[in-house]
Amino acid sequence: MVCVPPHPHANLRRAPVQQRSAERLARILDAGAGLLDETGYEQLSTRAVADRAGVPIGSVYRFFPNKRALVDALAERNLDLYAERIAGRLDAVPEREWRAAIDAVLDEYLAMKRTVPGFTLVDFGPPAPAEGAPDANLRVAGRLAALLAGHLGPALKEGGGDGGEGRDTGDEPDPRLLRTLLVCVEAADALLQLAFRTDPSGDAALIAETRTLLQAYLARTFD
Repeated sequence: MVCVPPHPHANLRRAPVQQRSAERLARILDAGAGLLDETGYEQLSTRAVADRAGVPIGSVYRFFPNKRALVDALAERNLDLYAERIAGRLDAVPEREWRAAIDAVLDEYLAMKRTVPGFTLVDFGPPAPAEGAPDANLRVAGRLAALLAGHLGPALKEGGGDGGEGRDTGDEPDPRLLRTLLVCVEAADALLQLAFRTDPSGDAALIAETRTLLQAYLARTFD
């Protein structure tokens, strides 16, 4: 059985309580994202992040023990933003319209890939995950399973499962839906990496092939 890793920021030393602290954390993450685009992960340093964010180095260490933990938190923020953007798109998609729902999932990923600082290098996981770290693609599939339950869940051909409310509720996802979406995430991840290696803005033909592959694979179950 596929199990989704827990959601909380495991590497955040101290969760912000006051608004000012939350704003400082956001500045630190923004600074880290910008520096990733400029220097890459290997050259990233907590000192450079502190300087860019305009905070003392101690403020960075208050939240993160090292740069890996900072990048992990940035990846988690990216996943939260991705889920939020998809949820907004799904408001306009009728339930059971799975093709439109999958288009929204792919389109929002592409939009973030092209516009969100640091996303090219760190989308939903660090470039070099630590040994034993939660699998990033499994985390993504779990969030998508919760978000898409109303659009995909009812169409599962085998067995029950009411599909939920189609929102990211945090409930345990249907294992069949989770497995199906994990296959999609793994396949799309590989193809889109190739698309953006071929063309920094994303090779249009490879992106179209990715969309076709996802639609064809899902049609076996949902048509």
